[in-house]
Amino acid sequence: MSESRIRRLQPVLDMALEEERKAAGMLGKCQQQLEDANARLRDLNYYADEYQRGWAERGAQGVNRQWLLNYQQFLGQMQSAVAQQEQTLQWHEQSVDKARANWQQRYQRVEALRKLIERYREEARVRADKQEQKMLDELSQRAHSVSRRES
Repeated sequence: MSESRIRRLQPVLDMALEEERKAAGMLGKCQQQLEDANARLRDLNYYADEYQRGWAERGAQGVNRQWLLNYQQFLGQMQSAVAQQEQTLQWHEQSVDKARANWQQRYQRVEALRKLIERYREEARVRADKQEQKMLDELSQRAHSVSRRES
């Protein structure tokens, strides 16, 4: 009986393993996207810092009104780009959290199925051991009965 239950559960375990593998792949993809978004934010911050350093050097030499307006406009665009990238980064962090939770759920299902199958196997082993012991007891009892009759 346990063997048939194990055979019936094997396709379920196989499907659960496939779902867990896909969830792990999605988690990896989301983590890579998060790392990429983080790198873009670092690049934007670095570029904005470099631009501001350039402003300090250029400002020391004196600037005209048009240059200052262009600088302020560009700096505003940089700050907007940084803010957008920070929002993108937050979105990717949430995406990683959701993907991790999904993977953990799939992983726990696989582990639960594995434990159930192992429990069924153990039950089958115990049942087989009991049957073997019963058979040995019966054989021993018959042998004992036969030896008594012969004496």
